[in-house]
Amino acid sequence: MNTTLARLGLAAAMLAAVPAGAVTTLNGAGATFPYPIYSKWFDEYHKVKPDLQINYQSIGSGGGIRQITARTVDFGASDGPMTAKMLFAVDGTILHIPTVLGAVVPAFNLPGVDVLNLTGEVLAGIFLGKIKMWNDPAIAGLNPGVSLPGNSITVVHRSDGSGTTFCWVDYLCKISPEWLKKVGRGTAVNWPAGVGGKGNEGVAGLVKQTAYALGYVEMIYADQNKIAYAAVRNKAGRFVKASPTAVTAAAAGTASRMPSDFRVSITNAEGDESYPVSTYTWLLVYQSNPGDKGRLLKEFLRWMLKDGQGLAPALGYAPLPDPVNAMVTKAIEKIG
Repeated sequence: MNTTLARLGLAAAMLAAVPAGAVTTLNGAGATFPYPIYSKWFDEYHKVKPDLQINYQSIGSGGGIRQITARTVDFGASDGPMTAKMLFAVDGTILHIPTVLGAVVPAFNLPGVDVLNLTGEVLAGIFLGKIKMWNDPAIAGLNPGVSLPGNSITVVHRSDGSGTTFCWVDYLCKISPEWLKKVGRGTAVNWPAGVGGKGNEGVAGLVKQTAYALGYVEMIYADQNKIAYAAVRNKAGRFVKASPTAVTAAAAGTASRMPSDFRVSITNAEGDESYPVSTYTWLLVYQSNPGDKGRLLKEFLRWMLKDGQGLAPALGYAPLPDPVNAMVTKAIEKIG
């Protein structure tokens, strides 16, 4: 019997051994950014623990924050940390549990062009509506030898509350004083230009079907949809294309000084190899979580930190740095 069939047989046997009605369900909702890795984790963990079913709605970080605040889910998920004001409004203590790291990429649909360099200044100009054409000198100057068309840029952004948006605009705020003043940070902002898509899925779909479009998505959504994405100039002055290795490099500088609440930004990080639009993503859980659901959630988090991290790179995410993993492992013991 081959390995796959053996595993299927074992999983079937384990499921058969679970009495009817004995399955406990945990419900979560939030960020679309980590949805591919969360789906993988929840499926794999169900094989390990057939009496637990984890359901997750990919509705955006804003929705995840709202639902965990209202206690309509067992856990939330966000790529943008909750603000002090949000946390103050919560009845209880919410823990931010880092799970993996990922990259937000400038995905583009430019017929005949697969390789492109961009900077934060140019990206801010595009999303402010000031750089309107693909052959604008600001873009052409970064891409000598590339034949850029004289077509208008269709800007695509998120229409829903989004941690992916938070990462993107947090980066632009660090690069562009004009962006900081006119638009600022947030999971939702007033966009000066462009059309909106819901979720990473929606933005990826719009970019893919719209010639001359430019939008921002989590890297795996660009990879899965075969959409090209640009290298971005980092703080060291190097053009770096997103990859798990480049995201790990961005996290390296903050790993040793991670705050105890894990709410940290790693955009525009130091390091020659760092990809500048990188971020942690977090599960949001109540610290006071007595009973079976709290115990089961804690058991899953232990598995995620020990075994689940190894599944991240294949899906385009970077695992937690070892020092951060050790800190999170201690932090989850507060749940209960």
